[in-house]
This record gives sequence, structure tokens and C-alpha cells, in this order.
Amino acid sequence: MGSNLVVKKLKESIEVKSKILSDKELIKKIENSAELIVRALKNGKKVIFCGNGGSAADAQHLAAELMGKFYFNRPPLPAFSLTVNTSVLTAIGNDFGYEKVFVRQLQGISEKGDVIVGISTSGNSKNVIEAFKYAKNIGMNVIAFTGKNGGKMKDYADVLINVPSEDTPRIQESHITIGHIICGIVESAIFNEVIK
Repeated sequence: MGSNLVVKKLKESIEVKSKILSDKELIKKIENSAELIVRALKNGKKVIFCGNGGSAADAQHLAAELMGKFYFNRPPLPAFSLTVNTSVLTAIGNDFGYEKVFVRQLQGISEKGDVIVGISTSGNSKNVIEAFKYAKNIGMNVIAFTGKNGGKMKDYADVLINVPSEDTPRIQESHITIGHIICGIVESAIFNEVIK
């Protein structure tokens, strides 16, 4: 029975990625996201990630790939996640409300031309939406990673990466796969290295 469940879940994960693979519009959106980030970085701007729970882990993970290294050793790229400073998160959450934990940080560090990548499987995370509203208002570039329907985040996104699934674990697996692909394209484009 256990092995049946393993096979079932692996098949479900593969099916979601197969749907992405056959969706030319979604593939183009992934390319557009990478191009948008490359353009911002070449203009001296930064990439800021945010999300909650597993999406917070993805936000930190992807920021680390750009700030540290991905495929090869090279200078760091200005990228970070708004989810990592527990003192800031708890202070803002306590004093202003949890829906303000990302937007308050953006108000302190972001500028026109920066990129924000918000990650939410439902697309309805209030704190990510608040950050998106502010980002749009000051002229940041907004990329949304969501599940199938895009939720409310789609209304604020310049690029919507809506994974064709309603199953949170399968969506998150695809988010990190797509994020890795984008990191590879960005690293290759900035440093003129060919992806293997």
C-alpha cells in the first residue's frame, strides 16, 4: 500500500510538470520572468522574494541561489527574502498586523525598478498582496508564483506563473523547479556562461 501511494504521488508530480511543459504560454511567462530579473539586475536593481510557510522556504531558497551561487562561482547578485529576520517579522506583526510584515520592509528598502517575487499557492496571501500593491505603486516589477487560478495576486502581477494544479505540495514542487530554471537563466545571462 505504501509503495502504491509513493507511485501515485510521483505520477501526480510528473503530471503537473507535464502540463507546464505543454503550456507554451506558461513557458513564455517563465522566460519573461527571467528576462525581467536580468534587466533589473543589469540596471543596478535588486530582487526581493516573499511568501509564507513552505513558500517562505522557497523564497529564501531562491534568494540564496542568486546571492550565493547556482551553477558556478561568480560575484553575488543582489537578492534576498523578506522572510528571514524573525525580529523584524514579529515586531511588525505585533505593532502593525501580520498583513504588513512584507510591505513595511519594502517601504524601507525597495525602489522603482526592483523586482518582487511573491510566492503563494492560493494566490491570496494578504501580506503578499499588500506588498504587491505597494510595489506596483512605486514602479517595481511584480512576479507572482501561484497555483492554478492565480488568486487575487494575479490582479497585481506583471507576470503570473500559475502552476496548473490545486494541490499545495504539487504546486510548491513546481514553484521550486521553475525558480531554479529562472535562477539558471539569470546567472547565465548576467555572467555569459552557457547552461549545461
